Amino acid sequence: MKQLVKLNQLKLEMNKYLLVSVFFLCIFTISCTESDLEIKSPSEKLEVKISENQSDLILSLYDSKIPILTVNVGSFVFEKNDSLKFDRISEVKQTLFDEEWNPVYGERNVVRNRYNQLELTLTAGSLANQELKLLCRLYDEGMAFRYLFDEKNISDQLLTKELTAFNFDSDYETWVSEYAQGVYKKENISKIDVVCERPLVVKKNANSFLAIGEAALVDFARMKFKRDSINSLSLQVDLSSKVDIKKAKYITPWRYVMVGKSPCELLENNHFIENLNEPNKLEDVSWIKPGKVIREVTLTTKGGLACVDFAAKHNLQYVEFDAGWYGNEYDDASDATTVTVDPNRSPGPLDLHQVIDYAKQKGIGIILYVNRRALEKQLDEILPLYKSWGIKGLKYGFVNVGPQEWTLWLHDAVRKAAEYELMVDVHDEYRPTGYSRTYPNLISQEGILGDELSPSTEHTLITLFTRMIAGAADNTNSFLATRVSEKMGGKAGQMAKAVMLYSPWQFVYWYDRPEGSPVKKGGAGDTESVIHESTELAFYDALPTVWDETKVLEGEIGEYATIARKNGDTWFVGSLTSNQTRKVEIPLSFLDENENYEAKVFSQNVADLKENKVSIETMDVNSETILSRDLVENSGFTIIIRKI
Repeated sequence: MKQLVKLNQLKLEMNKYLLVSVFFLCIFTISCTESDLEIKSPSEKLEVKISENQSDLILSLYDSKIPILTVNVGSFVFEKNDSLKFDRISEVKQTLFDEEWNPVYGERNVVRNRYNQLELTLTAGSLANQELKLLCRLYDEGMAFRYLFDEKNISDQLLTKELTAFNFDSDYETWVSEYAQGVYKKENISKIDVVCERPLVVKKNANSFLAIGEAALVDFARMKFKRDSINSLSLQVDLSSKVDIKKAKYITPWRYVMVGKSPCELLENNHFIENLNEPNKLEDVSWIKPGKVIREVTLTTKGGLACVDFAAKHNLQYVEFDAGWYGNEYDDASDATTVTVDPNRSPGPLDLHQVIDYAKQKGIGIILYVNRRALEKQLDEILPLYKSWGIKGLKYGFVNVGPQEWTLWLHDAVRKAAEYELMVDVHDEYRPTGYSRTYPNLISQEGILGDELSPSTEHTLITLFTRMIAGAADNTNSFLATRVSEKMGGKAGQMAKAVMLYSPWQFVYWYDRPEGSPVKKGGAGDTESVIHESTELAFYDALPTVWDETKVLEGEIGEYATIARKNGDTWFVGSLTSNQTRKVEIPLSFLDENENYEAKVFSQNVADLKENKVSIETMDVNSETILSRDLVENSGFTIIIRKI
């Protein structure tokens, strides 16, 4: 590039927090000519060429020398001085980075964070005083980039548009949802007619898949994608509001492109998004405890005590009181410092403090739901109050998301909860971008068309390979509700989803109530959804919610998938199929060699589905076993494999 002045000496940066080891294995490969600049991933599998094209700055991504896509970068529209195009490179710095770190919890107990990075200082044409830094980071799993604005010149600016655009060379298939909890549909890029959610998964061919999205969205406006009105094969960044650059700390979230040979590889590499976030900022994490949750649906003392007894007996860790315990959640006058049951949901009575005290004796935690109306006006009052009550966590309900104002509010509300040792589950339209690494008290979130909305098995298998790339999802797993057998693939399919759809707080029995709970006079669920003792419950009794290792063994988007996860010495395997009968063959080569295991299989054949029961079979297996199962359409099965 003509404006390329100098190439700085190699600069090594190390993040020492939670560091297991830092070591540098690869020689950073970079070359620059008058026309382009190059960066390669640590294994040299991926490559990015940075070049000027008709005054635009272009990132061209290659996988094993094959073009993947191009990205227009460095152009913005500001409210005061209209558009700025940062297209001249004045300085380049290199970084090699390699670490392993241990999550507080997750889908794996060790994460490798290994990348090569260029930091480019850009100027806006002839305006030498207008500078911008572009960080371009290349992993073996994909590319990420973000912008750092010059505080001196942009301190009072409002960003109205970010003109970043992702350009494709053909009209590929993608899976589009307009909303975080919306329905996915398969569409070609040129036919996208909505502003669509991220991550957006694109199928180039049978052996090439991409996921584009954003990471580390903390104080910016949310990004979505819209199709360019002129170039139908280009997707532009669409911000949900104007952005006050000062409030955003002069930095954008990361924009990324993950690259994989299959949807399985994309999903298995979803730690990529965690790596783009800052390390854990909490010194003491001993109070952050994942676990299984049962929702108390009657909003009564009797129901609460019955749920605590059931949780203690069946190895659940939490009972959650949902909307209505402090009044009508949609009424601004409802006071979340009081226990005032909404009569439209339940006749009560509810002595919440009695239930909290009883739960503490049994080693069970209590979680409370609070709607955003109460949160917005009472957050600073209720957080210390709930800690004094002995509450373990909150479910933030119907929070506003998208505009910068609400992005700032929500992440501040997560940090404030951490001050009082309260875990948080965010419901509704919020999608994660990796902030649980930085504040692990943000333990889960929805942002998913979950089981309370009765998705088909096909849709769940789309969600698995799209939404779940972003991170944990509270899928409101159901078991006895009528909709399970009528619409959602049966009980064994629900068991499989509890393994496959990761959430550190796994809500189970979402519409069900334990024996001893009042018959239905209000609240959620069906009168007949009473959890009677049965051998089927052994699966949920044994189910962990966090994992030491995860393997996505097979899968096609919307069609089928099999996932194996390890906790301690025990493996859990979940498998689903959608619209066709399928023979599943699972090589158990992930088991330790020369060790013997017992496998317990929970499944449903045609007769089981009709009778709404689960068959349980036990067998001996080892690392050489190929476990075979026939799945009827829209069903699933799960396996617990324990070392003998």
